[in-house]
Amino acid sequence: MNQQIQRLFEIASKKERLIIGLMSGTSLDGLDVALCHFQGHGRRTRARLEKFDTIPYDDEIKEEIRSVFARTEVDFQQLCLLHAWLGKLHGSMVLELLENWNISPASVDLVASHGQTVFHAPVWMHNKPKFGNATLQIGDTDHLAVRTGIISVGDFRQKHVAAGGEGAPLAAYGDYLLYSSAHENRVLLNIGGIANYTFLPAGGNVKTMFATDVGPGNTLIDAAVQKFFGRPFDPDGSIARSGEVNETLISALQSHPFFKIPLPKTTGPELFNLSFLDKKLEETGIKTLSPAGLVASLTAFAAACIVQEMKLLLEKYRPLTIYLSGGGMHNPFLTGMIIDALPDCKFDTTQSLGINPDAKEAVLFAALANETVAGNGATFKGNTSGLPAISMGKISFPR
Repeated sequence: MNQQIQRLFEIASKKERLIIGLMSGTSLDGLDVALCHFQGHGRRTRARLEKFDTIPYDDEIKEEIRSVFARTEVDFQQLCLLHAWLGKLHGSMVLELLENWNISPASVDLVASHGQTVFHAPVWMHNKPKFGNATLQIGDTDHLAVRTGIISVGDFRQKHVAAGGEGAPLAAYGDYLLYSSAHENRVLLNIGGIANYTFLPAGGNVKTMFATDVGPGNTLIDAAVQKFFGRPFDPDGSIARSGEVNETLISALQSHPFFKIPLPKTTGPELFNLSFLDKKLEETGIKTLSPAGLVASLTAFAAACIVQEMKLLLEKYRPLTIYLSGGGMHNPFLTGMIIDALPDCKFDTTQSLGINPDAKEAVLFAALANETVAGNGATFKGNTSGLPAISMGKISFPR
Protein backbone atom coordinates (compact mmCIF):
# COMPACT_ATOMS: atom_id res chain seq x y z
CA MET A 1 0.00 0.00 0.00
CA ASN A 2 1.17 3.52 -0.75
CA GLN A 3 2.62 4.96 2.46
CA GLN A 4 0.57 8.13 2.11
CA ILE A 5 -2.65 6.15 1.78
CA GLN A 6 -1.62 4.14 4.84
CA ARG A 7 -1.07 7.42 6.70
CA LEU A 8 -4.49 8.67 5.60
CA PHE A 9 -6.10 5.44 6.80
CA GLU A 10 -4.43 5.87 10.18
CA ILE A 11 -5.69 9.45 10.45
CA ALA A 12 -9.22 8.38 9.55
CA SER A 13 -9.10 5.62 12.18
CA LYS A 14 -7.92 7.87 15.03
CA LYS A 15 -10.28 8.83 17.83
CA GLU A 16 -8.87 12.37 17.80
CA ARG A 17 -7.43 14.50 15.02
CA LEU A 18 -5.51 17.79 14.91
CA ILE A 19 -6.56 19.77 11.83
CA ILE A 20 -5.61 23.24 10.60
CA GLY A 21 -8.38 25.16 8.85
CA LEU A 22 -7.49 27.96 6.42
CA MET A 23 -9.86 30.67 5.21
CA SER A 24 -9.29 33.63 2.92
CA GLY A 25 -12.47 35.53 2.12
CA THR A 26 -13.59 38.05 -0.47
CA SER A 27 -12.38 40.95 1.68
CA LEU A 28 -8.78 39.84 0.92
CA ASP A 29 -7.63 41.03 4.34
CA GLY A 30 -5.54 37.97 5.12
CA LEU A 31 -5.36 34.27 5.86
CA ASP A 32 -7.27 32.96 8.89
CA VAL A 33 -5.49 29.97 10.43
CA ALA A 34 -7.31 27.85 13.00
CA LEU A 35 -5.68 24.88 14.75
CA CYS A 36 -8.52 22.60 15.84
CA HIS A 37 -8.84 19.43 17.87
CA PHE A 38 -11.55 17.06 16.60
CA GLN A 39 -13.23 14.03 18.07
CA GLY A 40 -15.72 11.86 16.21
CA HIS A 41 -17.56 12.70 13.01
CA GLY A 42 -21.10 13.38 11.81
CA ARG A 43 -23.52 14.35 14.58
CA ARG A 44 -20.96 13.10 17.10
CA THR A 45 -18.38 15.68 16.01
CA ARG A 46 -16.74 17.65 18.81
CA ALA A 47 -14.36 20.47 17.96
CA ARG A 48 -12.11 22.61 20.14
CA LEU A 49 -10.18 25.63 18.86
CA GLU A 50 -6.61 25.32 20.12
CA LYS A 51 -4.92 28.25 18.37
CA PHE A 52 -6.02 31.00 16.01
CA ASP A 53 -4.40 33.87 14.16
CA THR A 54 -4.85 35.92 11.02
CA ILE A 55 -1.82 36.70 8.88
CA PRO A 56 -2.62 39.96 7.04
CA TYR A 57 -2.06 40.15 3.31
CA ASP A 58 0.35 42.92 2.35
CA ASP A 59 -0.39 45.24 -0.55
CA GLU A 60 1.56 43.08 -3.01
CA ILE A 61 -0.51 39.98 -2.24
CA LYS A 62 -3.76 41.93 -2.46
CA GLU A 63 -2.85 43.45 -5.80
CA GLU A 64 -1.82 40.09 -7.27
CA ILE A 65 -5.17 38.54 -6.27
CA ARG A 66 -7.16 41.58 -7.41
CA SER A 67 -5.61 41.24 -10.87
CA VAL A 68 -7.85 38.18 -11.40
CA PHE A 69 -10.50 38.63 -8.69
CA ALA A 70 -14.17 38.70 -9.78
CA ARG A 71 -13.25 39.66 -13.37
CA THR A 72 -14.91 38.15 -16.42
CA GLU A 73 -11.69 38.66 -18.40
CA VAL A 74 -8.23 38.05 -16.93
CA ASP A 75 -4.63 37.39 -17.93
CA PHE A 76 -4.78 33.58 -18.14
CA GLN A 77 -1.04 33.24 -17.47
CA GLN A 78 -1.41 35.33 -14.30
CA LEU A 79 -4.26 33.11 -13.10
CA CYS A 80 -2.16 30.01 -13.73
CA LEU A 81 0.82 31.45 -11.86
CA LEU A 82 -1.25 32.60 -8.91
CA HIS A 83 -2.83 29.17 -8.40
CA ALA A 84 0.53 27.65 -7.49
CA TRP A 85 2.03 30.76 -5.88
CA LEU A 86 -0.84 31.19 -3.44
CA GLY A 87 -0.72 27.52 -2.43
CA LYS A 88 2.97 27.83 -1.60
CA LEU A 89 2.40 31.15 0.16
CA HIS A 90 -0.34 29.69 2.36
CA GLY A 91 1.96 26.77 3.17
CA SER A 92 4.70 29.14 4.29
CA MET A 93 2.22 31.05 6.45
CA VAL A 94 1.10 27.82 8.14
CA LEU A 95 4.70 26.86 8.90
CA GLU A 96 5.39 30.33 10.27
CA LEU A 97 2.49 30.11 12.71
CA LEU A 98 3.29 26.55 13.77
CA GLU A 99 6.79 27.72 14.63
CA ASN A 100 5.38 30.67 16.58
CA TRP A 101 3.05 28.29 18.44
CA ASN A 102 5.92 25.85 19.09
CA ILE A 103 4.00 23.04 17.37
CA SER A 104 5.69 20.50 15.12
CA PRO A 105 4.12 20.07 11.64
CA ALA A 106 4.47 16.32 12.19
CA SER A 107 1.86 16.51 14.97
CA VAL A 108 -0.76 17.98 12.62
CA ASP A 109 -2.93 15.43 10.83
CA LEU A 110 -4.44 17.57 8.07
CA VAL A 111 -4.55 21.06 6.61
CA ALA A 112 -7.96 22.09 5.26
CA SER A 113 -7.80 24.96 2.80
CA HIS A 114 -10.73 26.91 1.43
CA GLY A 115 -8.44 28.59 -1.07
CA GLN A 116 -9.17 32.01 -2.54
CA THR A 117 -12.36 32.41 -4.51
CA VAL A 118 -11.60 34.39 -7.66
CA PHE A 119 -14.89 33.85 -9.46
CA HIS A 120 -18.30 32.57 -8.48
CA ALA A 121 -20.84 31.96 -11.25
CA PRO A 122 -24.19 30.40 -10.35
CA VAL A 123 -26.29 29.79 -13.45
CA TRP A 124 -28.72 32.61 -12.62
CA MET A 125 -25.84 35.06 -13.02
CA HIS A 126 -24.17 33.88 -16.24
CA ASN A 127 -27.47 32.76 -17.82
CA LYS A 128 -25.89 29.92 -19.84
CA PRO A 129 -27.85 26.89 -18.63
CA LYS A 130 -25.82 24.31 -20.54
CA PHE A 131 -22.81 25.12 -18.33
CA GLY A 132 -24.64 25.00 -14.99
CA ASN A 133 -23.27 26.43 -11.77
CA ALA A 134 -19.55 27.14 -11.51
CA THR A 135 -17.04 28.47 -9.01
CA LEU A 136 -13.25 28.76 -8.94
CA GLN A 137 -10.83 28.88 -6.01
CA ILE A 138 -7.06 29.20 -6.37
CA GLY A 139 -4.26 28.20 -3.99
CA ASP A 140 -3.30 24.70 -5.12
CA THR A 141 -3.33 22.13 -2.30
CA ASP A 142 -0.54 20.05 -3.86
CA HIS A 143 1.79 22.99 -3.36
CA LEU A 144 0.37 23.53 0.12
CA ALA A 145 0.95 19.87 1.04
CA VAL A 146 4.50 19.78 -0.32
CA ARG A 147 5.44 23.05 1.40
CA THR A 148 4.07 22.00 4.81
CA GLY A 149 4.71 18.26 4.64
CA ILE A 150 1.11 17.74 5.83
CA ILE A 151 -1.68 15.94 3.98
CA SER A 152 -3.94 18.72 2.68
CA VAL A 153 -7.62 18.81 1.77
CA GLY A 154 -9.05 21.55 -0.43
CA ASP A 155 -11.21 22.58 -3.38
CA PHE A 156 -14.32 21.77 -1.32
CA ARG A 157 -16.79 23.70 -3.44
CA GLN A 158 -16.40 21.66 -6.63
CA LYS A 159 -18.13 18.54 -5.27
CA HIS A 160 -21.05 20.69 -4.12
CA VAL A 161 -21.43 22.05 -7.66
CA ALA A 162 -20.99 18.59 -9.18
CA ALA A 163 -23.83 17.30 -6.99
CA GLY A 164 -26.20 20.06 -8.11
CA GLY A 165 -25.47 22.82 -5.58
CA GLU A 166 -24.16 26.31 -6.27
CA GLY A 167 -20.88 25.76 -4.44
CA ALA A 168 -21.91 28.05 -1.58
CA PRO A 169 -22.53 28.66 1.16
CA LEU A 170 -20.84 25.58 2.61
CA ALA A 171 -20.92 26.75 6.21
CA ALA A 172 -24.19 24.88 6.75
CA TYR A 173 -22.43 21.53 6.79
CA GLY A 174 -20.13 22.49 9.64
CA ASP A 175 -22.74 24.61 11.39
CA TYR A 176 -25.12 21.66 11.53
CA LEU A 177 -22.49 19.28 12.88
CA LEU A 178 -21.13 21.67 15.51
CA TYR A 179 -23.92 24.03 16.55
CA SER A 180 -27.33 22.36 16.25
CA SER A 181 -29.49 22.65 19.37
CA ALA A 182 -32.28 20.48 20.70
CA HIS A 183 -34.17 23.45 22.13
CA GLU A 184 -33.23 26.62 20.22
CA ASN A 185 -33.95 27.89 16.70
CA ARG A 186 -30.54 29.21 15.69
CA VAL A 187 -29.38 31.50 12.91
CA LEU A 188 -25.62 31.50 12.30
CA LEU A 189 -25.21 34.89 10.59
CA ASN A 190 -21.83 35.52 9.00
CA ILE A 191 -21.21 39.07 7.78
CA GLY A 192 -18.17 38.80 5.54
CA GLY A 193 -17.75 40.34 2.11
CA ILE A 194 -21.07 38.66 1.37
CA ALA A 195 -23.60 38.14 4.17
CA ASN A 196 -24.88 34.60 4.58
CA TYR A 197 -26.62 32.58 7.23
CA THR A 198 -27.38 29.02 8.26
CA PHE A 199 -30.75 28.27 9.81
CA LEU A 200 -30.70 25.44 12.34
CA PRO A 201 -34.18 24.53 13.61
CA ALA A 202 -34.60 23.35 17.18
CA GLY A 203 -34.25 19.60 17.30
CA GLY A 204 -31.74 19.43 14.45
CA ASN A 205 -34.14 18.42 11.66
CA VAL A 206 -31.88 18.10 8.62
CA LYS A 207 -34.87 18.40 6.27
CA THR A 208 -35.68 21.97 7.31
CA MET A 209 -32.20 23.40 7.86
CA PHE A 210 -30.67 25.45 5.06
CA ALA A 211 -28.02 28.04 4.27
CA THR A 212 -28.11 30.97 1.89
CA ASP A 213 -26.43 34.18 0.89
CA VAL A 214 -28.58 37.26 1.42
CA GLY A 215 -26.58 39.94 -0.38
CA PRO A 216 -23.56 42.16 0.25
CA GLY A 217 -22.08 42.33 3.71
CA ASN A 218 -18.89 44.37 3.71
CA THR A 219 -17.95 44.21 0.03
CA LEU A 220 -19.62 47.42 -1.16
CA ILE A 221 -18.83 49.26 2.06
CA ASP A 222 -15.15 48.35 1.82
CA ALA A 223 -14.97 49.29 -1.87
CA ALA A 224 -16.43 52.75 -1.20
CA VAL A 225 -14.20 53.35 1.82
CA GLN A 226 -11.13 52.35 -0.19
CA LYS A 227 -12.11 54.60 -3.09
CA PHE A 228 -13.08 57.74 -1.19
CA PHE A 229 -11.15 57.52 2.07
CA GLY A 230 -8.05 55.47 1.22
CA ARG A 231 -8.71 53.06 4.07
CA PRO A 232 -9.24 49.30 3.78
CA PHE A 233 -12.59 49.30 5.65
CA ASP A 234 -14.79 51.14 8.15
CA PRO A 235 -14.09 48.95 11.21
CA ASP A 236 -16.06 50.82 13.85
CA GLY A 237 -18.63 52.37 11.53
CA SER A 238 -17.36 55.88 12.25
CA ILE A 239 -17.41 56.94 8.59
CA ALA A 240 -20.95 55.64 8.09
CA ARG A 241 -22.09 57.28 11.32
CA SER A 242 -20.90 60.66 10.07
CA GLY A 243 -23.03 60.47 6.90
CA GLU A 244 -26.73 60.63 6.10
CA VAL A 245 -28.51 57.56 4.74
CA ASN A 246 -30.18 58.00 1.35
CA GLU A 247 -33.33 55.85 1.29
CA THR A 248 -33.84 56.35 -2.46
CA LEU A 249 -30.48 54.72 -3.17
CA ILE A 250 -31.25 51.81 -0.83
CA SER A 251 -34.55 51.15 -2.61
CA ALA A 252 -32.80 51.20 -5.97
CA LEU A 253 -30.12 48.80 -4.78
CA GLN A 254 -32.72 46.41 -3.41
CA SER A 255 -34.62 46.41 -6.71
CA HIS A 256 -32.08 44.06 -8.30
CA PRO A 257 -33.63 40.73 -9.41
CA PHE A 258 -31.25 38.81 -7.14
CA PHE A 259 -33.40 39.69 -4.16
CA LYS A 260 -36.43 37.99 -5.72
CA ILE A 261 -34.66 34.66 -6.35
CA PRO A 262 -36.02 31.96 -3.99
CA LEU A 263 -33.76 30.72 -1.21
CA PRO A 264 -31.23 29.22 -1.04
CA LYS A 265 -29.10 31.29 -3.39
CA THR A 266 -25.56 32.57 -3.72
CA THR A 267 -23.86 35.69 -4.98
CA GLY A 268 -20.54 37.53 -4.79
CA PRO A 269 -18.55 40.64 -5.71
CA GLU A 270 -18.98 39.61 -9.36
CA LEU A 271 -22.40 41.29 -8.95
CA PHE A 272 -22.12 43.57 -5.94
CA ASN A 273 -19.28 45.89 -6.89
CA LEU A 274 -18.69 49.57 -7.70
CA SER A 275 -19.98 49.13 -11.25
CA PHE A 276 -23.28 47.89 -9.81
CA LEU A 277 -23.34 50.92 -7.50
CA ASP A 278 -22.52 53.40 -10.28
CA LYS A 279 -25.34 52.02 -12.41
CA LYS A 280 -27.84 52.50 -9.59
CA LEU A 281 -26.60 56.02 -8.89
CA GLU A 282 -27.08 56.85 -12.55
CA GLU A 283 -30.58 55.33 -12.60
CA THR A 284 -31.67 57.34 -9.58
CA GLY A 285 -30.03 60.57 -10.70
CA ILE A 286 -28.41 61.03 -7.27
CA LYS A 287 -25.58 63.55 -7.65
CA THR A 288 -25.25 65.25 -4.27
CA LEU A 289 -24.50 62.27 -2.03
CA SER A 290 -21.35 62.84 0.04
CA PRO A 291 -18.73 60.08 0.37
CA ALA A 292 -19.73 59.62 4.03
CA GLY A 293 -23.39 59.52 3.01
CA LEU A 294 -22.57 56.88 0.42
CA VAL A 295 -20.84 54.70 3.03
CA ALA A 296 -23.77 55.22 5.41
CA SER A 297 -26.24 54.22 2.69
CA LEU A 298 -24.26 51.13 1.69
CA THR A 299 -24.07 50.07 5.33
CA ALA A 300 -27.81 50.56 5.69
CA PHE A 301 -28.32 48.56 2.48
CA ALA A 302 -26.32 45.63 3.86
CA ALA A 303 -28.36 45.76 7.06
CA ALA A 304 -31.64 45.94 5.13
CA CYS A 305 -30.80 42.83 3.09
CA ILE A 306 -30.15 40.87 6.27
CA VAL A 307 -33.20 42.22 8.11
CA GLN A 308 -35.50 41.41 5.20
CA GLU A 309 -34.52 37.73 5.27
CA MET A 310 -34.69 37.50 9.06
CA LYS A 311 -38.23 38.87 9.04
CA LEU A 312 -39.28 36.24 6.50
CA LEU A 313 -37.76 33.57 8.71
CA LEU A 314 -39.62 34.94 11.73
CA GLU A 315 -42.91 34.34 9.92
CA LYS A 316 -42.28 30.59 10.26
CA TYR A 317 -40.01 30.20 13.28
CA ARG A 318 -40.12 31.89 16.67
CA PRO A 319 -38.21 32.59 18.77
CA LEU A 320 -34.92 33.03 16.90
CA THR A 321 -31.44 33.43 18.34
CA ILE A 322 -28.99 35.02 15.92
CA TYR A 323 -25.29 34.28 16.42
CA LEU A 324 -22.98 36.75 14.68
CA SER A 325 -19.57 36.14 13.12
CA GLY A 326 -17.42 37.66 10.38
CA GLY A 327 -15.74 41.02 9.95
CA GLY A 328 -19.02 42.96 9.80
CA MET A 329 -19.71 41.89 13.36
CA HIS A 330 -17.13 44.48 14.44
CA ASN A 331 -19.03 47.36 12.80
CA PRO A 332 -21.45 48.62 15.49
CA PHE A 333 -23.23 50.94 13.05
CA LEU A 334 -24.11 47.93 10.88
CA THR A 335 -24.98 45.52 13.67
CA GLY A 336 -26.90 48.22 15.55
CA MET A 337 -29.26 48.71 12.62
CA ILE A 338 -29.83 44.96 12.37
CA ILE A 339 -30.50 44.54 16.09
CA ASP A 340 -32.80 47.60 16.27
CA ALA A 341 -34.88 46.31 13.34
CA LEU A 342 -35.34 42.84 14.89
CA PRO A 343 -36.56 43.39 18.46
CA ASP A 344 -38.12 39.90 18.57
CA CYS A 345 -34.76 38.20 18.09
CA LYS A 346 -32.08 37.43 20.64
CA PHE A 347 -28.53 38.30 19.53
CA ASP A 348 -25.20 36.83 20.54
CA THR A 349 -21.90 35.85 18.91
CA THR A 350 -20.52 32.39 18.24
CA GLN A 351 -18.17 32.95 21.18
CA SER A 352 -21.02 31.79 23.40
CA LEU A 353 -21.05 28.55 21.38
CA GLY A 354 -17.37 28.02 22.11
CA ILE A 355 -15.86 29.36 18.86
CA ASN A 356 -14.09 32.68 18.32
CA PRO A 357 -16.35 34.42 15.76
CA ASP A 358 -13.34 35.56 13.74
CA ALA A 359 -12.13 31.96 13.50
CA LYS A 360 -15.51 30.39 12.72
CA GLU A 361 -15.16 29.92 8.96
CA ALA A 362 -11.65 28.48 9.24
CA VAL A 363 -12.93 26.06 11.88
CA LEU A 364 -15.80 25.04 9.61
CA PHE A 365 -13.47 24.07 6.78
CA ALA A 366 -11.41 22.05 9.23
CA ALA A 367 -14.70 20.30 10.11
CA LEU A 368 -15.32 19.58 6.43
CA ALA A 369 -11.87 18.00 6.16
CA ASN A 370 -12.63 15.91 9.23
CA GLU A 371 -15.75 14.64 7.45
CA THR A 372 -13.77 14.02 4.24
CA VAL A 373 -11.48 11.50 5.91
CA ALA A 374 -13.60 10.16 8.79
CA GLY A 375 -17.25 10.75 7.92
CA ASN A 376 -19.61 10.44 5.01
CA GLY A 377 -22.33 12.46 3.34
CA ALA A 378 -25.17 10.38 4.74
CA THR A 379 -25.64 12.86 7.61
CA PHE A 380 -27.40 15.21 5.18
CA LYS A 381 -29.50 12.61 3.41
CA GLY A 382 -33.05 13.87 2.95
CA ASN A 383 -32.25 17.58 2.92
CA THR A 384 -33.98 19.37 0.04
CA SER A 385 -32.52 22.86 0.44
CA GLY A 386 -29.39 22.85 -1.71
CA LEU A 387 -27.37 20.66 0.66
CA PRO A 388 -26.59 17.43 -1.22
CA ALA A 389 -25.51 14.48 0.91
CA ILE A 390 -21.85 14.41 -0.10
CA SER A 391 -18.32 14.42 1.25
CA MET A 392 -16.31 17.33 -0.10
CA GLY A 393 -12.63 18.02 -0.62
CA LYS A 394 -9.77 16.77 -2.75
CA ILE A 395 -6.84 15.16 -0.91
CA SER A 396 -3.23 16.10 -1.69
CA PHE A 397 -0.29 14.10 -0.37
CA PRO A 398 2.97 15.86 0.52
CA ARG A 399 5.03 13.39 -1.55
